[in-house]
Amino acid sequence: MLNRFRMIALAGACLALTAGSAADARRDTRHAPQSRTYGSSSDEYYTARSGNRVHRPIRAARAPAGASAQCRDGSWSFSENRRGTCSHHGGVARWL
Repeated sequence: MLNRFRMIALAGACLALTAGSAADARRDTRHAPQSRTYGSSSDEYYTARSGNRVHRPIRAARAPAGASAQCRDGSWSFSENRRGTCSHHGGVARWL
């Protein structure tokens, strides 16, 4: 009886974890690859750990002013430090 209860509890926990992560994945679009060009609206910024307002990665033909790295997907990052730079864009292709 106890083993049956454990199996049911474990199955319920797995189902709850799976449903939560799927819902989070659908909801979290902050790091979706950007197809806009430089000069887009203010919603294209985030607040860095330093408290500074930083432009999100963008796509542009050439390195925009202030870019710190080019990501492997071709977008340009304005990250203030190396940790996490281009993490949702395939990693860093080259640092500027």
